Amino acid sequence: MSQKVITLHLTDCKYLGELYQRIKKAFDFPDFYGENWDAFWDLLWSECDADKVVVLGEQTLPKEFDWHIRKLHEALQDNKDEHRLYGWKMFEFEIIS
Repeated sequence: MSQKVITLHLTDCKYLGELYQRIKKAFDFPDFYGENWDAFWDLLWSECDADKVVVLGEQTLPKEFDWHIRKLHEALQDNKDEHRLYGWKMFEFEIIS
């Protein structure tokens, strides 16, 4: 059985709106995705059926993105932890700089 891997390419992302659009595309989120961290969490919880999430290129982002990258990492880890807590299928994630 093959693994479903979602790859989020962040290399040279310049604007916050572009970050959210890359998330939407990588995760194949529906059009109603609200492009904020609460919406990301909600859809990650309900719509993500990946076995693994790989984040590439975050080291290329401007310093202004640091807070947003922390939120991304927190959402991925919190989602994984909650799925483990309830015994549900969870995904692994890897940050590749």
